[in-house]
Amino acid sequence: MIEWKPLGTAARPVPKPVATPLVWAGAFGGALVLVALLNTVVGPGRPEMALPVLSLLAALLGLCARFTAAPGTALLCWLFLNGFVIPPAGTLTWAGHRDTTWLACLLAATLVGTALARLFHARAAYRRLAPGSDREP
Repeated sequence: MIEWKPLGTAARPVPKPVATPLVWAGAFGGALVLVALLNTVVGPGRPEMALPVLSLLAALLGLCARFTAAPGTALLCWLFLNGFVIPPAGTLTWAGHRDTTWLACLLAATLVGTALARLFHARAAYRRLAPGSDREP
């Protein structure tokens, strides 16, 4: 006779974040692909399109990263934004207020993604372990 047992009845731990170098590799590769795609489809010199796309990438990478990976992720996305979206392509420049705002926007997106992931994971873990939850002992 077959006896059915539910899988995963034990308490599951909160998922561990991805290693920081792996997140940075994802930021490097993702920013490279997105900037190349935007420059091909929309054309170079359109930071108003590239900044939201790179901010979304930074937030998505933040969902699986540690908080310590946020500055590096933001910096890598900014390097591709500044180096390959703003003419002349391939030349890094610093425009003071503009680049500070872009860096702050990318850093905020990464931190928001990481904070949301930690909040959702903690809430799910609490619901699994709280007395009176839906799971059976």
